[in-house]
Amino acid sequence: MTTRRDFIKKTAVSSAGITLGSMLMPNLSFSNILGSNERLNVAVIGVRSRAKSLMLAINKYPDAKIIYTCDVDDKIIEKNNEWMQKNIGYVPKVEKDFRKILEDKNVDAVFIATPEHWHAPMAISSLQANKHVYVEKPCSHNLFENELLVKAQKKYNKVVQMGNQQRSAETSKLAIQEIKDGIIGEAYKGEAYYSNNRGSIGVGKQIAVPNTLDWDLWQGPAPREKYRDNIHPYNWHWFKTWGTGEVHNNGTHEIDVCRWALGLDIPKRVSSFGGKYNYQDDWEFTDNQEVIYEYDNNKIIKWTGHSRGKIMPNQPGRGATIYGSKGSIMLSRNSYQLFGLDGKLIKKVNEKERSATLNTAGAGGLDVRHIANFFNAIRIGEEQNSPIADASISTMLCHFGNIAQDVGRTINIDTKTGRIKNDKKAMKHWKREYEKGWEPKL
Repeated sequence: MTTRRDFIKKTAVSSAGITLGSMLMPNLSFSNILGSNERLNVAVIGVRSRAKSLMLAINKYPDAKIIYTCDVDDKIIEKNNEWMQKNIGYVPKVEKDFRKILEDKNVDAVFIATPEHWHAPMAISSLQANKHVYVEKPCSHNLFENELLVKAQKKYNKVVQMGNQQRSAETSKLAIQEIKDGIIGEAYKGEAYYSNNRGSIGVGKQIAVPNTLDWDLWQGPAPREKYRDNIHPYNWHWFKTWGTGEVHNNGTHEIDVCRWALGLDIPKRVSSFGGKYNYQDDWEFTDNQEVIYEYDNNKIIKWTGHSRGKIMPNQPGRGATIYGSKGSIMLSRNSYQLFGLDGKLIKKVNEKERSATLNTAGAGGLDVRHIANFFNAIRIGEEQNSPIADASISTMLCHFGNIAQDVGRTINIDTKTGRIKNDKKAMKHWKREYEKGWEPKL
């Protein structure tokens, strides 16, 4: 007797190498191509703002169904159940402990939209439970996890996709191909930037853990700390125990686009400049930062992050500009613009569906395409737009930026292994301290 899991596995193997191209369009039906009513059963872990964008996109894929949602906070779960009924049309099973979901053999794929310290440990546990994984960026909290996740994907041979959704933008794909074809001559520099005006997070006060929150499970692999009133549900981003700062929170996207456009992987040198300038609060990272990534052949990537204070004069809140010997290209989630050396616009191509850029959800057409690509990779062997072996390199670059900032000097990197060379202080950042019993292992 053929089980539904066997069917999905056989379908993926027998159809390996097939690409759907236009079938990624969200308004087209996949059922005719698949020739079957078999569906992918999905669990979404972490159900706040970003997760809602993912769930809307999952719901656009006819042959996938959300059968579980999971969060460690009852209050968030309750609000999400109401949102699910209103926007998706049903309420899936709910669990507070993701490990119970991984025990269910009917779950084919897991979407991870938790705080960042959970991304890699949860993804690795999901792979070990025989699940495919869609993990939000960044895919790791530290370089050790980065490396371990890539090894886990190879060991368990499941599809792992990171949520750098601009890799699925048709306009960005067009631009990258035209860059390869020489439309701007020799491409030599990528500038990635993000601009926002985040306020103060204040100085946290130790208070009792809300009775709706499982604080121990929320912390998971992180060393235990007392609960404070300015951590959950969002400001954990700015604490080193759980978050990775703006260079990861948003820089991952545009740094990834620059690396993609220039055809680059691991840099040979990384320097970081910046600091915390705007408020006297608990924010533990830079709030304004410049990172320079140096490569062979005189190529560079530059990240400019203004978390608290807009980049002036006015420019789009985020994006990437690729410079070449004959012109430049500006890329965003919603368009591709080509300029000559004189700065005059030559052409502009817009995405058919817009995506949000500066809010915490980031919903839009790119999510639909990126998730469809993930599902198609599982079902029919379609080539992934962001396989974890490649996506993890962009995450690695962001870690290098934080490390160079922390040690206060340029770091030199082995471009084959990603190890930092001749710098014991910098290499201490390779791996974090884990709560006893929670360290991810293969």
